[in-house]
Amino acid sequence: MRIAYSPCPNDTFVFDAWAHGRVPGAPALDVRFADIDVTNGMAERGEHDVLKVSYAVLPWVLEEYALLPCGGALGRGCGPLVLTRADGPATGADLAGKTVAVPSERSTAYLLFRLWAAEQAPGGVGRITVLPFHEIMPAVRDGRVDAGLVIHEARFTYQDYGLRRLADMGEHWEATTGLPIPLGAIIARRALGADTLRRLAEAARASVRMAWDDPAASRAYVLEHAQEMDPAVADQHIGLYVNEFTADLGEDGYAAVRALLTRAAAEGLVPPLAPDALAFP
Repeated sequence: MRIAYSPCPNDTFVFDAWAHGRVPGAPALDVRFADIDVTNGMAERGEHDVLKVSYAVLPWVLEEYALLPCGGALGRGCGPLVLTRADGPATGADLAGKTVAVPSERSTAYLLFRLWAAEQAPGGVGRITVLPFHEIMPAVRDGRVDAGLVIHEARFTYQDYGLRRLADMGEHWEATTGLPIPLGAIIARRALGADTLRRLAEAARASVRMAWDDPAASRAYVLEHAQEMDPAVADQHIGLYVNEFTADLGEDGYAAVRALLTRAAAEGLVPPLAPDALAFP
């Protein structure tokens, strides 16, 4: 089974047991590591059987792929941040005419940013530029862009770059919806059939639970792919992004996904979802 997910600690932690053949009865995995912007594009082109993608890309891919009810990333207090230098923009309105780096124009982070900016930056921003997420903070620090939209472990490390937080997209989302923040989704090709899709979901859920039961088992895999991340930061990353919604989206998780994509469609940012688009076989 061809799968693509990021080298970030939450993904390697979640998929370690499955990727290494420790989940009984699970299909073997042929793993490709790729940045979320790459996996989003792969989904739009119909590449790979299973993919970790941004929830924001779902409206373009759900005809060919089904959303798995587990394995992804949602949560509270874990939203993307807009960062600037100390002498940079201080409010959303200050972003008018400025350049903002984002990890992907089809990322959930960017969708949350656009929903926030519709209220907080009515003048819009000057220019959006896409950079791999690990390049965004250096670009802000070095003055190549005026602000950066960051995700993942940047929540814990941005002060090391001399940057400050302009806004927290997650705080805005939770304040306006009361729902968890939907970030990354696991999708699988519908053509695999309902039985295989259910097997994949069971394997993902089992892999998550095995990682929780024995965190040390995934340690080497996590740190091998963590891009020289401090082990303590990797642990914080996992603690924030791997939670009850990773094991099962549940009622609140599905509500969060529907709210995100419904709000975005109302703003003309994504195509509207079909009524049963999120249903799992």
